[in-house]
Amino acid sequence: MYFENTNLENLTADQELIVSVMKKNGLECDGGWDYERMTFDKRFDTREGRYYLRVFAYAKSGDVGAHDAILTLMKPALGKYYYPHGVEYGDDEVFPAHLVKKCEEILKKVKLDLQAFEIHA
Repeated sequence: MYFENTNLENLTADQELIVSVMKKNGLECDGGWDYERMTFDKRFDTREGRYYLRVFAYAKSGDVGAHDAILTLMKPALGKYYYPHGVEYGDDEVFPAHLVKKCEEILKKVKLDLQAFEIHA
């Protein structure tokens, strides 16, 4: 499930700032990067299963590995984890309402923390 109207999509800021804000809000990268992309995850273990809130980012300039990138955020997603296949985001997935609400709250906090430092091209 992709979150619409978060105002995070296309937000651009310094990599170190984004990493700091994501960590403050419980989203970790933990190896989910290459030289052009980063993925920030927050894991939720509920009665209904294991879910991941994911915020994707790509380097508009610079190098993620060198910690000097300017990142642009993409549309956040909520996915359900299935062992051993991985995370599914499909339309046929059912996401608990309490979890969706919690994710929306986290994404609002991320937006508030980042908006003062957003880079306008």
